[in-house]
Amino acid sequence: MAGIGSVFEALASQPRREILAYLSAQELTAGEIASRFAMSAPAISRHLSILESAGLVSSERRGQFVHYRLKADNLVNSLTGFAFEVCPTAGPLKRESRKLAKTGGKR
Repeated sequence: MAGIGSVFEALASQPRREILAYLSAQELTAGEIASRFAMSAPAISRHLSILESAGLVSSERRGQFVHYRLKADNLVNSLTGFAFEVCPTAGPLKRESRKLAKTGGKR
């Protein structure tokens, strides 16, 4: 997965956030995404490329179409990881979580 910096760089763009929201409930082709937004196909393609490089969306070619889908688990994991880095209670919680995982949930 891409680094947290590339995730936040991707999220810094309003059009990319809108594309993510549009992909949140369904898989769409690049053409279907482009038809929703008032920008050129090359611009949509660049935005999708940045989102894919950041690990926020994935693509799959099927015949002549490329289908895009949101990788929600990666977005959540990226944001959670960032929150753990800046949260002062994260260190103890991460250690507690690791300990619980090793002991099978027993304290």
